[in-house]
Amino acid sequence: MEAVASPLVILVHGAWHGAWCWATLQRELDLRGIPSLAIDLPGHGASTEPLADLATDAAAVSAVLAKFRRPIVLVGHSYGGAVISEADLTGDDEGAGSTVFHLVYLAAFVLDAGESVISLTGTMPEARTALGAAMVIADGSSTIDPEQAHGALYNRCDPMMTPASVARLCPQPFATFTQEATRASWRQIPSTYVRCLDDQAVAVAHQDVMAARCGTVETLNTDHSPFISMPVETAEIIARIVRR
Repeated sequence: MEAVASPLVILVHGAWHGAWCWATLQRELDLRGIPSLAIDLPGHGASTEPLADLATDAAAVSAVLAKFRRPIVLVGHSYGGAVISEADLTGDDEGAGSTVFHLVYLAAFVLDAGESVISLTGTMPEARTALGAAMVIADGSSTIDPEQAHGALYNRCDPMMTPASVARLCPQPFATFTQEATRASWRQIPSTYVRCLDDQAVAVAHQDVMAARCGTVETLNTDHSPFISMPVETAEIIARIVRR
């Protein structure tokens, strides 16, 4: 009888970030015997592909998923939530079924078909965050002002760790925020939303609206980057899902 492979956690970063942002969390998952893989979306981190849009980012995740024949927990942070919802989880051309058995939205966008990050945000209660002031707009994309990055993204993180993260941030195309989703995988696959109470990038009031779309809700008293500020607690949430 063929042994069933242990679940794999696949991590999809949010805007301006790359696979590098998950390193501290991956160490915690390693300590719990949980294998993980962090993906660089096109144009981010070590990727040599050009920056693109939501559809292209989702296709990149779909291509990675199609390579595995084992149970997968798919985690998306911030904008990465839109990506994991849009990714094709139905398998490859040979007809293999999806191996993704749970979606985790980490302070993330949970889009329905026909919605974009911008359009969904426009329907939610007005809320100001530090991220708005930290964004620098130019040439069809945005960057983060290094002087304001800590307050917007890492306000509960060790200040000694912030400069290394800020130095790795890259431009984020507007198309990733304005392109409409065509799928809503959370409607078919069990999901968990992780709320972050001191988030200065995605307001808690907005997180609550999106969390209502998920089957389970967890809460962390931290900032927009729990993979750095609360890696132990974040790993424990993922571990409970993996071991179900």
